[in-house]
Amino acid sequence: MNFQAFDHGLYGAQRGEHLWVEPYGPDALRVRAGLLPQALDLPGALLPAQPASFQVDLRAHGTRITNGQIACEVDLDGRLRFLNTSNDEIILEEVETRIIRPHGRNYRSRGGGLFELDVRFLTQPGERFYGLGQHQHGLLDQKGCVIDLAQQNTEVSIPLLLSNRGYGFFWNHPGLGRVELGFNGTRWVADAARQIDYVVMAAPTLPGILDRYTTITGRPTRLPDWAAGFWQSKLRYRSQQEVLDVIAEYRRRGLPLSTVVIDFFHWTHMGDWQFNPADWPDPAEMVRQAREAGVELVVSVWPTVNESSHNFATLCDQGMLVQTEQGTSAPVVFEDVEPPGPVHLHLIDSTNPQARAFLWEQVRQGYYHHGIRSFWLDACEPEIYPPHHDNLRYSLGNGAEVGCLYPMLHQQAFYDGLSGEGEKEILSLCRSAWAGSQRLGVSVWSGDIHSTFEDLARQIPAGLNIGMSGIPYWGSDIGGFTGGQIDDPAFHELLVRWFQFAVFTPVFRLHGYREPGGGHRQSGAANELWSFGEEVYPILEKFLHLRYRLLPYILQMAQEAQHSGAPMMRPLFWHFPRDARCWEIADQFLFGPNLLVAPVIQPGSTERRVYLPASCDWVDVWDKKVYTGGQEITIPTPLEMIPVFVRQGYEALFS
Repeated sequence: MNFQAFDHGLYGAQRGEHLWVEPYGPDALRVRAGLLPQALDLPGALLPAQPASFQVDLRAHGTRITNGQIACEVDLDGRLRFLNTSNDEIILEEVETRIIRPHGRNYRSRGGGLFELDVRFLTQPGERFYGLGQHQHGLLDQKGCVIDLAQQNTEVSIPLLLSNRGYGFFWNHPGLGRVELGFNGTRWVADAARQIDYVVMAAPTLPGILDRYTTITGRPTRLPDWAAGFWQSKLRYRSQQEVLDVIAEYRRRGLPLSTVVIDFFHWTHMGDWQFNPADWPDPAEMVRQAREAGVELVVSVWPTVNESSHNFATLCDQGMLVQTEQGTSAPVVFEDVEPPGPVHLHLIDSTNPQARAFLWEQVRQGYYHHGIRSFWLDACEPEIYPPHHDNLRYSLGNGAEVGCLYPMLHQQAFYDGLSGEGEKEILSLCRSAWAGSQRLGVSVWSGDIHSTFEDLARQIPAGLNIGMSGIPYWGSDIGGFTGGQIDDPAFHELLVRWFQFAVFTPVFRLHGYREPGGGHRQSGAANELWSFGEEVYPILEKFLHLRYRLLPYILQMAQEAQHSGAPMMRPLFWHFPRDARCWEIADQFLFGPNLLVAPVIQPGSTERRVYLPASCDWVDVWDKKVYTGGQEITIPTPLEMIPVFVRQGYEALFS
């Protein structure tokens, strides 16, 4: 491969392939490669590159480009090796081509300038992989997994991989694909792309890697104070009066409450983006009374459009709806307020700037005008049945090429709209996200998970990995979304254990489609703190008050996230990387730097084993007993208790 240095980095060409390696942010290199003679800046998450100081060393046997702590060596065959410049150790390298085995970079034409392409790297014994968004496989270390790069309910694709070998890898492709994290190698696959595009970042620690990633994709926004408190939600509150009655009952009982969520079917039609005046006669007065009680209202907004909506004709005529490559242009079948029965629904094309501006204008008139300033962006993957994203045609291209980008651009409509109105504290509750969503005031929840202990256990690694993907504000439906019988003692136990866990997650939200429900058009079963019986209520009340005692600490963590991208939920190795046991534990976590949480994730548990990281002492927050770090202990777990420990010296958090 012939190389030459240019103003922005290194360029080489060989056998029809063109390769660019450029500095991109501190200690990071961006690689683009393809069969076209120019590097493309396709839609993605990267912020504009800042000028960087770098060195290019052209050699007879290849070349090397260096940017701070990272260097890339390219040999004469075009093979890439990335090194840590502090010790010149290889941290990542493409596979070596032997005879007719695949090269490190491969292209298969799909026509129209698109390629199915893959990039292949060697992996090392003992290497561990984290990040990649949120997945329900229940694993913290994802070595050995095959992860689909596709947005689905409960599955959030953010193609950022963190390795314990001191590097981060960001796959800058907004389309469908997969990553295969094999023991014999790693392969990144894009189903339909115009070029290879990725960034490798080097840092001695995982916090350092995440800091570099959020430098080039954007820092998280500030978490509003109200969002750190308790969120009350259910499927669904049917009227303005019902919402106000719930707030009044919380106040009557002396229970702290920060947020009430107004779920779907409050509208006239999907795509009208407004309250139905029959049930919500004076939204502005409702907002006023809620704020007077210290409660923020959050309203559900879907990207779907009913053909009966008064906006449908405008959206259709002006090309602001997602189209399909084959079949009906309505890729969603669901219910709506009317007509009765299944309805074929269209999707607003949030990849189209005109459509984003139109959507915000409707939301501004229908909700913001009444005082609503935070939104629940449900089903923003977008959710389609069957999930053939390659059948969708967006303004930016086919879904196979750009489909994973949809949730971020949908979030962009709300962030830009609220910012344009002068709002400084912006938060949208979302079921999906992509790289860069953190800079748009996004909090993610884990979607429509089941009311089982198995799903409760899966939320721990799910929350930890999405935090290591740049999304610090995360939570789950307390009690799970589907399957909870409110009169069932077994569900009561699950609810308590989930509630205890959720106290120590960034977003603390009680939600679920409880049984007996009555269908979407009805309200579902009760889901307030007092809805589950006299045995459960005092336990929930105790932990609710505990959450509010922790608010100063939580908001301090949120401020740290804003400045460095650090997650609020953290794996044990985040602060104790030299303790080998901390890399093996996936059912405990740190809430910030000073709290260790060991959720109870087995039904009928009366005790559980807890590992206390070495290098400091730990204090049991319940009995104040002090334990030396670096040991595993057994803790009793009656229903009213979850194992929680505080670093010695920080006991004031619970005073």
